[in-house]
Amino acid sequence: MDLNFTPEELAFRHEVRDWVAQNLPADIAHKVRHALRLSREDHQRWARILGAKGWLGWGWPKQFGGPGWNGVQKHLFEEELALACAPRVIPFGPVMVAPVIMAFGNAEQQQRFLPGIASGEVWWSQGYSEPGSGSDLASLKCRAERRGDTYVVNGQKTWTTLGQYGEWIFCLVRTSNEGKPQTGISFLLIDMKSPGITVRPIILMDGEHEVNEVWFDNVVVPAANLIGEENKGWTYAKHLLAHERTNIADVNRAKRELERLKRIAKAEGVYDDFRFRDQIALLEVDIVALEMLVLRVLSAEKAGKQSLDIAGLLKIRGSEIQQRYSELMMQAAGPLSRAYVHEAMEAGWQGDLAFPDSLVPLAGTFFNMRKTTIYGGSNEVQRNIVAQTVLGS
Repeated sequence: MDLNFTPEELAFRHEVRDWVAQNLPADIAHKVRHALRLSREDHQRWARILGAKGWLGWGWPKQFGGPGWNGVQKHLFEEELALACAPRVIPFGPVMVAPVIMAFGNAEQQQRFLPGIASGEVWWSQGYSEPGSGSDLASLKCRAERRGDTYVVNGQKTWTTLGQYGEWIFCLVRTSNEGKPQTGISFLLIDMKSPGITVRPIILMDGEHEVNEVWFDNVVVPAANLIGEENKGWTYAKHLLAHERTNIADVNRAKRELERLKRIAKAEGVYDDFRFRDQIALLEVDIVALEMLVLRVLSAEKAGKQSLDIAGLLKIRGSEIQQRYSELMMQAAGPLSRAYVHEAMEAGWQGDLAFPDSLVPLAGTFFNMRKTTIYGGSNEVQRNIVAQTVLGS
């Protein structure tokens, strides 16, 4: 197993680094570096820049308009974006629904939906979770009834991230109650401008509007928007969730946030505390170990070997690391981490006053990160999957 990058791969890294340095807007990079609030336009502007280069769908094969990069190139691309303080690409379109459309959609659907995703012009949302149907997603109740050439959808989705911006939403819906719960689920693409759709904000503890409830009241959806076969949506959902869980791990963002943690600790005078620095060191070791796991998979792919299905492992470790660095940041800042404290808004590590309405205190980040071990399949469920598929027990 060779974990070293080849000269060609290092040259690719420098190509990406140079392009990002020339094209990433400085105001957006400033916001990311200091964890300031990114607006819809910030996300969309960066997505369009990547789309114009052909890199928003960086994991796509050439036949669908992507760059056709191998696993190592994709890893290096993601790392350079994170280290340059580029916004994390909103994954629902290019990372999640696009691979499903490529794998299971028909040619007409691919031609209709993929270009808008690749260009960054269309904002997609995810409609999976429901009240009472999160980790037990197969228990979902949002129903789609076939009526001629349409489906009529009724029900509710919840925790829809940035759904207030959504133009299209991909949904798991129940089309049959016969047999096992998994066998009666279908995968629909729904225009969020359709009559009968209501998006209601869920305001979080720190005052942020990140997630939403989405209600469907007799929403008419063309049957042509069904991906694959009716009642086969569970298969497509599992395909998508593998992409989501790998995306949640996000080792490259963890490396960037580790450096931010060190900056905060130094600014607040706790970096010289040996016990606190021990915690930072332990975190850094675990981030390196997570990166080594990713590189092992990439090395196996380069050698033509079948790598283990480790999406669950990456999700478990990555989500736990996110919680740890957000907690250590809050501990380092002490009282300044509390939400809505004026002094917290002016702390040097949090950014300057150029964006006074966009500062997010660390307590809000800490509470927000509690979700990471739950969404995308709870870590308890992931451990069961790992035991069955990887360890064979």
